[in-house]
Amino acid sequence: MDLNAEVDQLVRQSQTWLPLIMEYGSRLLLALLTLAIGWWIISRVSERLGKLVGLKADAALQGFISTLANIVLKVLLMVSVASMIGIETTSFVAAIGAAGLAIGLALQGSLANFAGGVLILMFRPFRIGDWIEAQGVAGTVDSIQIFHTVLRTGDNKTVIMPNGSLSNGIITNTNRQPTRKVVFDVGVDYEADLQKARNVLLELAQDPRVLQDPAPQAVISTLGDSSITVSLRIWTKTADYWDVLFMLNEHARDRLKAEGIDIPFPQRVIRVVQETALQ
Repeated sequence: MDLNAEVDQLVRQSQTWLPLIMEYGSRLLLALLTLAIGWWIISRVSERLGKLVGLKADAALQGFISTLANIVLKVLLMVSVASMIGIETTSFVAAIGAAGLAIGLALQGSLANFAGGVLILMFRPFRIGDWIEAQGVAGTVDSIQIFHTVLRTGDNKTVIMPNGSLSNGIITNTNRQPTRKVVFDVGVDYEADLQKARNVLLELAQDPRVLQDPAPQAVISTLGDSSITVSLRIWTKTADYWDVLFMLNEHARDRLKAEGIDIPFPQRVIRVVQETALQ
């Protein structure tokens, strides 16, 4: 009798618990299956997204976006799986949102630099090795990071510039175009033969580093207080810009002097008027 009673009691309990086990067991199985499949899909999607971004962006940005997308999608997957099991996720989502807001407010400057770094790496206003001028600093771009850009100045100083201010300011990139225009101005005496002065400068422009298309030009640009400015305008490859400019500075004076053309010093005429004392 006792054995039969125990069996009956076990049967009644099983009839009570079995539906719950079936219900929550199926939920758990479905949640685990969703987690496994979703985890695999997210890994593939993140990898694919990184490759797509890599077609137009730096490798650093490619890896960062791939990792960020992977983390965000997996957090959302975990929340969805918890909801499938029956765990209340409203407070959990609210806590994540509050934590994100707090972190965002605490890291406003860093987030601005991060956004600037993403824009720089995506749109590439400059590349590693370019000489740029920005925020009052000029130098060669050594590296582009997510939060800052490293420049090396002409005297070999390292300057670290925040990407937030860099992306929002004016950037002059001297390496973006393959050629540059050299404007070389020299002042000659008012008594000088201007045609001869123009010919001297055009002869200097016969240097092999000077492009002949467009053709070099020597023009009279301004009539100054003590001299006439003759302007030589030529085009060179960007890499030859400074060498050509230094060459003109070195040879122009001697060539003009050899042709009897003086480069006058700035002059100022002062008239002294002496008033006769009244008798």
